[in-house]
Amino acid sequence: MNRIVAGVLVAIVLGTAAFLGVPWYAQNRAEREVEASFAQIRQNGATASHGKVVFDLWTRKLSIADVKIESATQPPASITLGSVTATGLSQPDQEHVTAASLEVSDVAMAAQIPGPSPLRLSYKLPQLVVKDYAGPVRFAAIPAGATLVETYRALVQQFAAISAASITVPRTTGTMEGGPSAGPAEFSYSGLSGDQIKAGRIGPYKLDQLAFTMSPQQPAGKTDKMQGRITDIVHHDVDANAIVAVLDPDAAKDDRTYRVYGRVTTGAYEVNSDSGVRMRMDGISADEFSVRPSRLQLPALIAALPASTAVQPTPEQTRELMDKIAGIYDGMALRNAEMRGLSIETPQGPIKLAALRFDLRDGKSDIAVEGFDGRSPNGPVKLGRFALKGFDLAGLMRLGSKYSPGTKPAPADAVVLFKLLDGIELKALTAPYKAGDKPVQIDNITLDWGQYVGPIPTRARLVAKMAGPLDPSNPALLPLLVAGIDTAAFDADLGLGWTESTGRFAVSPFKLEVSNLVAASANVSLAQVPRDVFTIDLQQATTAAAQIEAEGLDFSLRDLGAVDVLVANYARGHGIPRDAARKALIDSIKAIGAQMTAANIDAASAVDALSRFIEKPRQTLTLKLSPRAKVPAVQLAQLIAIDPQSALAQFKIEAQTAP
Repeated sequence: MNRIVAGVLVAIVLGTAAFLGVPWYAQNRAEREVEASFAQIRQNGATASHGKVVFDLWTRKLSIADVKIESATQPPASITLGSVTATGLSQPDQEHVTAASLEVSDVAMAAQIPGPSPLRLSYKLPQLVVKDYAGPVRFAAIPAGATLVETYRALVQQFAAISAASITVPRTTGTMEGGPSAGPAEFSYSGLSGDQIKAGRIGPYKLDQLAFTMSPQQPAGKTDKMQGRITDIVHHDVDANAIVAVLDPDAAKDDRTYRVYGRVTTGAYEVNSDSGVRMRMDGISADEFSVRPSRLQLPALIAALPASTAVQPTPEQTRELMDKIAGIYDGMALRNAEMRGLSIETPQGPIKLAALRFDLRDGKSDIAVEGFDGRSPNGPVKLGRFALKGFDLAGLMRLGSKYSPGTKPAPADAVVLFKLLDGIELKALTAPYKAGDKPVQIDNITLDWGQYVGPIPTRARLVAKMAGPLDPSNPALLPLLVAGIDTAAFDADLGLGWTESTGRFAVSPFKLEVSNLVAASANVSLAQVPRDVFTIDLQQATTAAAQIEAEGLDFSLRDLGAVDVLVANYARGHGIPRDAARKALIDSIKAIGAQMTAANIDAASAVDALSRFIEKPRQTLTLKLSPRAKVPAVQLAQLIAIDPQSALAQFKIEAQTAP
């Protein structure tokens, strides 16, 4: 009996010891593991400390208080955490740990971005909550002496090693000081959340509001405080692996395209300033943002930045830096970016803009402004659309890098500017001509060029339709004003192009209509046009131009009222009736034509057709010139200048009039 009682007592004692000892062992192990992790951080010169560590075995809850870490980099970056609490902890294998919930409180971060004007940043997060966390037991240590790029890349890689159902940060506040031009700024984020975090990717990323207050640098004695906010920011399919690729030391060899995020949208964006400027934008959106590391070459760009503004960079260093900045445009792509519903209240009056659209790919951008409504000193201005097509931002940066401050480009270099833009478009512009006058109205202007030989475009087209008032103070316009024409409307379609396979250069189409006056159309062509003529080398172009031959001309002119204006002006100038004026004009044409006919019998048909054109208004005059033999274009141009009749004799002439 005594043995039985003794056995029971021993079991109770051992059970109690185990009950008390296992939690003690677990607590002790937790402390060792936490300290080992902090020791790993300290191995590379950083400072890292923590307060009390508490582990509850039964609820699998770990708490770490007063975490402080400061990097060994210069300038250092620091982070402090009031407490870190993980609940539902488990370790599925030796390399990984999971937690049902991970909560961090009182986070404070500070860092400085080096450069000629260092930028100092600080953040405070009262709370950060992660649900269903999974990640490595220990993260790889950042090597001692790591550069800023290497540190950022390591941190992003560590983020890619974790997964979570969600991350939420109810509120974040921060400050920004320094930088090249901005004054001190304060900002806050509210309602930050990200879902479906895994392998460096985030499904949707949301931010309820970003608010900021800043004081941009102003001339001495002036201040202008600005306040603003952006609401409802949503990113889809964020991929941090793209950042890892961009920051890779071998990024220059990686020509793949990485999508940083998919569609992004925002709600209203508002800015107010003490100077009276009020700005509101209804929303911003973009379909996709991606990068190409080989073109972006961000590590090389950061390495090329001057460490101080005290030392003036050499022209070679400036060119190298500008070329690498141009690579930013080469290496980024942005699809269908759009800002909508912009309105600005200024002391000079309101400005409205329906949309600003922007695309970027391979260093080139399409930029469009739509629905502009504002004022000029002479009155209101309205614009339906203005667009720059294929604007080469990267090329502009590289071109600018060739010239040191104060250096003027050579005149021949101006031709290179053609390659920086594919074309322009303007639609539905109404603008005042002069205060109180009728406005100028442009329905459409579209100008495109391309198909380059070197820097020279060999194809271009202009389409334009516009109208505007005639200036009564201009004596040259008096005949039109007297005829009751106080507004001129133009409708034009002009094109030119060179075909290398045939050596033909043509002006086609050529259509021009001036309302209430004339409508003209033509086809002009040159043959045997060599490639060498398209050059900025004047001597080479002149030599090559000797091969060019005039091919012909087809011309049509329809009278819409110009003949009546011409007759009325002649009658008024000579003080004779209109019928007499018309007859005098016809006689003058026949007299000149008699001289031309002596050199070229075909000119007679042209003279007769032109006489009938003047005699009877509202007709169409057609004229066709065909070379009798090979007509060198250079010689023809010289003849036109010194002996027009001999120049005309080189062609067979066909002319006629028709109603």
